[in-house]
Amino acid sequence: MPTIYQPETPRLLLRQWQPEDREPFAAMNADPEVMKYFPRTFGREESDRIAQLCEELIRQLGWGFWALELKETGEFIGFTGLHAPTDPLPFVPCIEIGWRLAKSHWGKGYATEAAQATLKVGFEQLHLEEILSFTAVGNHASVAVMQRLGMEFVEHFEHPALPEGHPLRPHLLYKKVNPDLVN
Repeated sequence: MPTIYQPETPRLLLRQWQPEDREPFAAMNADPEVMKYFPRTFGREESDRIAQLCEELIRQLGWGFWALELKETGEFIGFTGLHAPTDPLPFVPCIEIGWRLAKSHWGKGYATEAAQATLKVGFEQLHLEEILSFTAVGNHASVAVMQRLGMEFVEHFEHPALPEGHPLRPHLLYKKVNPDLVN
């Protein structure tokens, strides 16, 4: 049985998924503004499958895309964490860092705060050499988080899961190298 990591910050708990997270997660995934840089929104059934997969991966690995809880209220506000992408991306195998927050929690620094705690787990506990992040060109908010995390731009690439000509196909790739490995 792996160690289950549950990083936290002064304001946030990154934790295993709970049944009560399903409804607010589905609402977030159905919000066209939250999903602006994804090919589509998700309905409840698909959203529940994603949450179940996140939960199972955390159970198997001890880490993954954690549910993000606001400590002050216990409210589910999104997710942040690490993931091994399975799409045929030009840079896999790799570990990516990602986040998605409910719109009502944008602009409060939660994504950066949770991602910093995630990087700490990735580098200090999992001893990863590097962590990548990628997003559609034009997703300035996510790029700003990547930059605040000290990630460096690597390249533009075309996301192979999206058809040629799709407006979200052009992507940006960023990375952060484990600071313990830098001379």
